[in-house]
Amino acid sequence: MPNIKIHKGGEAFEGEVPANSNLVVRAGIRQFPYPHLSYGCGMGKCAKCMCQIIDTAESLPEPNWKEKKMLGPKLAEGYRLACQLWINDDLEISQDSQQAVQATPTTQQKVHNAGG
Repeated sequence: MPNIKIHKGGEAFEGEVPANSNLVVRAGIRQFPYPHLSYGCGMGKCAKCMCQIIDTAESLPEPNWKEKKMLGPKLAEGYRLACQLWINDDLEISQDSQQAVQATPTTQQKVHNAGG
């Protein structure tokens, strides 16, 4: 079973999850790492679950189109959307800088927001 470590609010939370787990799904059903993981829609549309990968990023699949759309240049800084990751290996992430970092809004979102 993969070991997951989440850094948030100056603390670290650690535990095991079954292989092929999605952290946002597990948080939604109030299993580890609930309530330590921030998340929103669970579908890659809001970026509230954005986290920075600290360790074992190489074991994760390439970012999908939702992550590319929501995170843009943040991907190069090691940010990913937790809702889009299915965990099969140990992973260490941080949401400590979550509030200071915003996802890059897409053109579609800017137009929608401007239109009311």
